Amino acid sequence: MAYQSIIGRNEEIKKLEKFLKSPKSEFVAIYGRRRVGKSYLIEEVYKGKIVFRAIGSYIKDKDSKSYRQTQLDHFYESLLDIGMSDETPRPANWREAFRLLRKCLEKSRAKRRVVFLDELPWLAGPQSAEMITELGYFWNSWADRQRNIVLVVCGSATSWMLDNVIRDYGGLHGRLTGTIRLLPFTLRECEKYFKSRGFHLSRYEMAVAYMAFGGIPYYLDRIDNEKNLSENIDDFFFKEERINQEFKDVYAGLYASSERYVDIVKALGTKFYGMTRSELAEAVGIELGGTFSKILDNLHESGITREYPRYGKERVETVYQLKDFFSMFYLHFIHGKGTDAGNWRTIQRTQTFYTWAGNTFEMLCIEHLPQMKDKLRIATINRNYCWRGQAPNGETCQIDLVLEWKGERTDYICEMKFSEHEFTIDKQYEKNLGNKIEAFLNSKQHTKTHSIQLVMVTTNGISQNIHSKDINQQVTLDDLF
Repeated sequence: MAYQSIIGRNEEIKKLEKFLKSPKSEFVAIYGRRRVGKSYLIEEVYKGKIVFRAIGSYIKDKDSKSYRQTQLDHFYESLLDIGMSDETPRPANWREAFRLLRKCLEKSRAKRRVVFLDELPWLAGPQSAEMITELGYFWNSWADRQRNIVLVVCGSATSWMLDNVIRDYGGLHGRLTGTIRLLPFTLRECEKYFKSRGFHLSRYEMAVAYMAFGGIPYYLDRIDNEKNLSENIDDFFFKEERINQEFKDVYAGLYASSERYVDIVKALGTKFYGMTRSELAEAVGIELGGTFSKILDNLHESGITREYPRYGKERVETVYQLKDFFSMFYLHFIHGKGTDAGNWRTIQRTQTFYTWAGNTFEMLCIEHLPQMKDKLRIATINRNYCWRGQAPNGETCQIDLVLEWKGERTDYICEMKFSEHEFTIDKQYEKNLGNKIEAFLNSKQHTKTHSIQLVMVTTNGISQNIHSKDINQQVTLDDLF
């Protein structure tokens, strides 16, 4: 079935439709970064089929008693919205709340009854054990046996969703029948989004927009097609008084001790190529251990960071890198600058802009590895990693992306360059490329039977001259769409 209001999300839609057509009850958890469009996806695919929907509210006051009562009151009002008598007493606890939900569902004549608990982490609250226990009992004792219930739980608090639902070893253990991790749009999906809303942006400007906003539907929806991209970036980042709060909101309420998460994100924001565990722990003043590992794992699962191997030393280093484009842009241009942040119109086309764009374009490419793989005709990427070693002249050199295809005994050395026009390789850069290849060929990481393909990944291709003869393949921005 086609959903004209939804851009992309084809695989997720297939899953949701499959759950709806299933001959048994289904228990589905969907999670992902805040603002990525989880609730919208559920509401559009299951439009007209949601029998009950309750949404948790973020409350700064963590007093467990008042917090729980507020959530219960909202749950009660949602029950009233679907026809429960207003003479029904308010539930005093979650057992009573789910008992009332069961009674309402038993009266429903719908063949397939979708129950949507949105922002479940906020609904459950800081003392979540009671709510999760009763949710598990509701599912195990009744909903699962009905064979016509689709229970969907959704949450932006990734760590909470993983610990209390997806990896739970209590009442919900083994009960989930499906999980969906919703990721930001790709460049191709962003292009579809822009076209559907009357934009006529060049792909170059779409790439700049992606490097600023990321593929986050909520942010893209704030872009005005009556203004050019510079005006939109100025309005969103440099003129919006709530931009500092928006950055905090990405993390506030998503995790317990969100300050720790923000400290780590800020530290990573100062080092584009990332930091090792020990470097990061030292930078934020946190001890290495289980808690630190869990924080890093949660940031990874949320799509905020990535971890990648860096070869070249005696031991392989695992590097943690910030990859949330909104956070990267905010920390680079806005955070701590106040009125000195300036505006985008004066920043673009300056060296500050090109330094930022050059680094961020590398992340854009890495986030579109499937598209690069197709362009390079690689059937299987066995490994992708960063390599740092010593050139023949003794200088340290770095290869930011190596793609290894064992099947064809080939290592693809990828150089990524951002340029408004064709990128020109000069004599010095040609020499640098040669040094990198020679250093890599003599390293422990290079399999001696493997050939090398030197790949230039650029926005608009490279200009052909006497210094570009050693380039084997090219990937351009168009290939990433």
